[in-house]
Amino acid sequence: MIDKIKALIAEAEAFQAQSTAEVEAFRIKYLGKKGLLNDYFAEFKNVPNDQKKAFGQIINKLKSTAEEKVNALKEELETKEETKGVYGDLSRPGEPIEIGARHPISIVKNQIIDIFSRIGFNVSEGPEIEDDWHNFTALNLPEYHPARDMQDTFFIQTNPDVLLRTHTSSVQVRYMESHKPPIRTISPGRVFRNEAISARSHCFFHQVEGLYIDKDVSFADLKQTLQYFTTEMFGKSKIRLRPSYFPFTEPSAEVDVYWGLETETDYKMTKGTGWLEIMGCGMVDPNVLENCGIDSKEYSGFAFGMGIDRIALLLHQISDIRLLSENDVRFLEQFRSAL
Repeated sequence: MIDKIKALIAEAEAFQAQSTAEVEAFRIKYLGKKGLLNDYFAEFKNVPNDQKKAFGQIINKLKSTAEEKVNALKEELETKEETKGVYGDLSRPGEPIEIGARHPISIVKNQIIDIFSRIGFNVSEGPEIEDDWHNFTALNLPEYHPARDMQDTFFIQTNPDVLLRTHTSSVQVRYMESHKPPIRTISPGRVFRNEAISARSHCFFHQVEGLYIDKDVSFADLKQTLQYFTTEMFGKSKIRLRPSYFPFTEPSAEVDVYWGLETETDYKMTKGTGWLEIMGCGMVDPNVLENCGIDSKEYSGFAFGMGIDRIALLLHQISDIRLLSENDVRFLEQFRSAL
């Protein structure tokens, strides 16, 4: 009999109604004067003494379940009827809601983060208003160093030691100061340089820089990491590294990916060579490690940096970098289906 009552409890819990009449019928069936509960309460006296406790508990559970279901359904149906009377038929189709779109910068940034996260890189962030130490001096760019002129910096006039960061390398400095090796991080963010605004350049843009520091890190590790990235990001596996100069890496290199010459656009982008420059990289200069409190005799590392805007222009065939910051809805709606 207890099993039968349990089945009734499950039936009561699952019961749903579309009208108050159905709820009333349910109430009468279970809780009415001639309902199931009265029958079981009448049967209670015939139950053996050793089973009375369990039998009484299960009956009370059936009663409370039925009462709660009746109250809940009544409230729900009354609310629906009241709302329908005020607002009309709420079951009719509503106005379509337009789906938004991600910004192309966000699309590319998320792709880059996802690719590097698969090989253990985390994401680090830092302030856009920086001090001289983190933006320049710690990165092997002491005062009056000629390479500072390459940065075209926006300084805060009231304090010459405060500036708008010119690269996200400053985030890497802060990360090295607060974390011990092994370090494996990428630093995406907005940077600022005092450049003329045109179709190919802007006074602010977005970078993502990567840093890996551990024991016995070599240039071969750097090349293999970049090979993996270009294959995942562009579907291009052929890269080359050209010697270059950056104050905070030694040796340094520019990274080109072989884009190909299949279309007229390919010829324009690569100037007929098939090769496209995508980033700079190199082994972290020992002075930078020492400035950040890392023993350069025990640890080594590599760093790389690329422009998110430039990759967005490339992947989405955008002809003018200014479109990325003008918030023209006609332009942004083109990325409605992008993730």
